Amino acid sequence: MPRKTRPEKPDHRGGRGRPSLTEMRTPRPKPKIDFTVDALDFKNTNLLRQFVTDQGRILPRKYTGLPAHYQRRLNRAIKRARQMLLMR
Repeated sequence: MPRKTRPEKPDHRGGRGRPSLTEMRTPRPKPKIDFTVDALDFKNTNLLRQFVTDQGRILPRKYTGLPAHYQRRLNRAIKRARQMLLMR
């Protein structure tokens, strides 16, 4: 069996391997939901506007910090408010 003459190829997992100690990320703090779940309603446009950009796009979970369950309810409420012409 011949010897390896080329250096080993880098890992092509797209950077999803185990991070080294220098690349360790600090965990994100758990979001504190500062509104009641009942407030997530399409009629509460003041609350819904906090989760929408100036162009009217819904902010993703990465920026809102909401759990997936609440983010889905938020999306539904914003889309209903748009349908009822309460929001743009």
